[in-house]
Amino acid sequence: MDIKQFLRRVPSRSQISWIKSSIFLLCLVPLIRLVWLGIHDGLGANPVEFVERSTGFWALVILLATLSLTPIRLLWGVSWQLQFRRMVGLMMFFYASLHITAYLWLDYGFDWSDIAKDIIKHPYVLVGATAYLLTVPLAVTSNQYMMQVLRQHWKQLHLSVYLIATLGVVHFWWLVKKDVREPLFYALVLALLLGVRLFYKLRQMKSKLDKARKIKLSAVI
Repeated sequence: MDIKQFLRRVPSRSQISWIKSSIFLLCLVPLIRLVWLGIHDGLGANPVEFVERSTGFWALVILLATLSLTPIRLLWGVSWQLQFRRMVGLMMFFYASLHITAYLWLDYGFDWSDIAKDIIKHPYVLVGATAYLLTVPLAVTSNQYMMQVLRQHWKQLHLSVYLIATLGVVHFWWLVKKDVREPLFYALVLALLLGVRLFYKLRQMKSKLDKARKIKLSAVI
């Protein structure tokens, strides 16, 4: 059985429930690890920086995992995994919130004047803050009620996730400065995920244009 056949096997309701629970617990592992290291004095010489880096890293990884669900549908024609998108997206928002809370509270103690100075000195902070602020409307409107209220505007709003992912990668890239191998890897992953979407979008547009031309030609004949 190849990967396409495996993915096309639609899980039962009980299996879906088990998968959801497993994903939820898996997403909590980085937080449990942080707590464990904190209790056992394992956060290194700079524990605040360790917490900031860890939560920011996992926010980016989970965001890219969320963005991979639609390319899986496009490449292999399966869609049952899309029902996990909301939960995974909210876990990304959770870690992003921990990341910015660690920065504002643990690092600067909500000293807004020092925070403003840091933003001026380090533009990557502004990029990261912008990315986070853009995630707030997505988290607030991720439920069925808001989908019904916003209707066609809901999808337009949630297209900002592509900008958020781009800003997240840029934030990481500017943060590390010298050794950019790791952010480069995530940039390539993001480019691949967006490339798959763009390819299928262009193919869909071409198909519609070809269909319109055939209709027009048949009408002329």
